Amino acid sequence: MTDVRVHVFEDLIAGQPAVRGFLHAPAKAVSGGLVLTHGAGSNCNAPLLVALADAFGEKGIEVLRCDLPFRQLRPHGPPHGDAERDQEGLRRAVELLRAKIGGRVFLGGHSYGGRQSSILAAAEPDLADALLLLSYPLHPPKNRAQLRTAHFAQLRTPALFVHGARDGFGTLDEMAAALKLIPARTQLLPVDAAGHELLTLRNRATLPHAIAAALAAFVA
Repeated sequence: MTDVRVHVFEDLIAGQPAVRGFLHAPAKAVSGGLVLTHGAGSNCNAPLLVALADAFGEKGIEVLRCDLPFRQLRPHGPPHGDAERDQEGLRRAVELLRAKIGGRVFLGGHSYGGRQSSILAAAEPDLADALLLLSYPLHPPKNRAQLRTAHFAQLRTPALFVHGARDGFGTLDEMAAALKLIPARTQLLPVDAAGHELLTLRNRATLPHAIAAALAAFVA
């Protein structure tokens, strides 16, 4: 196993969104970077994000897993009208990581974090080199008509979607249909027997490495 050093990361510059989280720095040469964020009810210490950051670090990808601005303001509870501020925080995180590593930077997140990443990328196609969208919340559970795809037609950043077969926010068939709305290159990685959280007792040792390998192949 490749050694991955984990450091507390904090950037507090007046006039800029604060970026707080943890940096997973590979011991070997860095081949790229990944900004990774959490869902609406979680934070950057979510088990999925920690496991993914280590798995990517072993592949030479430096990972900044960080709390979105809404979570920095409130330790609990969902976002309330924070989308624009959260996107500003994501933009700043990508800028900081790109300045640090001087190479390609990917942007991703789980659920709400992934959705805000994709909306930002649709508006700023040159910001990130690719997207990693984990459990994209295609629609609210039990409300399939309320699709969250209005920006998909403007998305020109390559995107890897990772989705559980039992996710109540969208079936695999619904996700496959939605991806046809995106003009950029996309790929859907299904996760058998997994719900919205993706990690299960059976896959928690293997899934993070499978996702890291899938993204490495996707951006090769």
